[in-house]
Amino acid sequence: MYTDVLIIGGGATGTGIVRDLSLRGISCILVEQNDINAGATGANHGLLHSGARYVAKDIEAARECHFENHLLKQMAPQCIEETGGLFVAVKGDDEKYIADFPVMCQTAGLPCEDISIDEAMALEPSLSKDIIAAYRVNDASIDPFKLSIDNLSDAVTHGAKILRHHEVTCFLKKGSIIYGVELFNHSNGKKVIVKASEVINATGAWADIVAARAGVGVDMLYSKGSLLVTSSRLNSMVINRLRQAADADILVPGGTVSIIGTTSVTLDSLDDIRPTSQEVDYVIAEGSVMVPELSTCRYIRAYSGVRPLVHNIGADGRTVSRNYSLIDHESDGIENFITITGGKLSTYRLMAEKTSDLVCKKLNNDSFCLTDKTPLPESDMGRWVEPGKSSKYWFMNKDSSDTLLCECEMVSKSMVDSIVDCIRVEGKNPDLKEIGLRSRVGKGPCQGFFCSFRIASHLYDTGVFVEDQGLSGIKDFIGERWKGLKPLVRQDELVQTDLQEAFLCGLLGL
Repeated sequence: MYTDVLIIGGGATGTGIVRDLSLRGISCILVEQNDINAGATGANHGLLHSGARYVAKDIEAARECHFENHLLKQMAPQCIEETGGLFVAVKGDDEKYIADFPVMCQTAGLPCEDISIDEAMALEPSLSKDIIAAYRVNDASIDPFKLSIDNLSDAVTHGAKILRHHEVTCFLKKGSIIYGVELFNHSNGKKVIVKASEVINATGAWADIVAARAGVGVDMLYSKGSLLVTSSRLNSMVINRLRQAADADILVPGGTVSIIGTTSVTLDSLDDIRPTSQEVDYVIAEGSVMVPELSTCRYIRAYSGVRPLVHNIGADGRTVSRNYSLIDHESDGIENFITITGGKLSTYRLMAEKTSDLVCKKLNNDSFCLTDKTPLPESDMGRWVEPGKSSKYWFMNKDSSDTLLCECEMVSKSMVDSIVDCIRVEGKNPDLKEIGLRSRVGKGPCQGFFCSFRIASHLYDTGVFVEDQGLSGIKDFIGERWKGLKPLVRQDELVQTDLQEAFLCGLLGL
């Protein structure tokens, strides 16, 4: 198998690169050892930054966020909810920072409107009565799953190939050139070799591990962030704490829920990324200072992601720059190997553009970027990811035979069938995790504990599952959801988990 460019990593950056290059007419293959958005892209806040969070310590990152925020609202509106944002201070917060904030925003070129406390409370009634200052900014909510899926779909339309569940095991080199990359296909246990003129490492926090297999180094700092999902939507705008970046100071509305976070915990390895009960308690305590309802509301999930930060000596997860790092490993003795890491979801398109520019330079290709001018088409593959879309479709469709399989998120048989068809176009038989990534399945209050059985049964009926695939798929799917439920269990949640334990362990022996 040959291609001009091989991209390793199926998150926002990797899918952004494969679309950018394919629009330039360059042949490319994207490989991902798991499924799309398996890393930080699938475990973030869903915040499209205005840039205001970074005005104090990283003005370049702030300006990039501001520019990309404005551009993405034009280029990918189907992935974005234009919520707007507030920065609010509470009693006891640093008054000098509060006073300097509008000046810092002005210096960075960011819109920032000083509003009264009464106006802030009218916009967001859930805010604490101890608010002492408020500023309005251009934050928004972005759906990272739909964003990556739509980028992938458009890339495939323009000739790109996608290899999911393919892990890079070896780089084949002659002198200073990588002439091939050996992949292991986890679906069938076979090895595949892809030959490419250029190889891009876009694996986020795993960038150092992949680079090491190529014989070069990238010094990464693993900063874990944990977030909590509420059972209902508490706010209509993004609410930020008006202080230097710290833990539990952003509440992002997304669809029918809100997400509060995040933390910053330095990890030694990427072997076990999960939230802890201690983090959950801390996030709730800190977040409720800004929005008191966070101390009493119900939570349905906690999850963790790892920020892909390039390490600076003496820095920690809060002080390392949020800017991206584009590394040409020609200086390390490999002429056709590039690493792109760091950055934020908000700047994924810019990161893809700069990486693609460097690749084109190496290929002596004078094509230019089109992603800043060509809107991102909405894809059939990502149509059921959007919150509320499945329920609207089901009610309007009025087909009595189209039984609901997931009642929490209103996902029906026909929706699951359409997802299965999309996955099969990629040459793979789907499992429950893959269906969950392309829909709202498992994201409601029951966290998949009931719908997973209904969907597995339907997949047996339609011949998608055979033998023990359903049971093993259910165990994997529920195991992932339980990771996010376990650290939340306290008081009222015990009723739900007792029922689930009785059903899964007592009845089914799982």
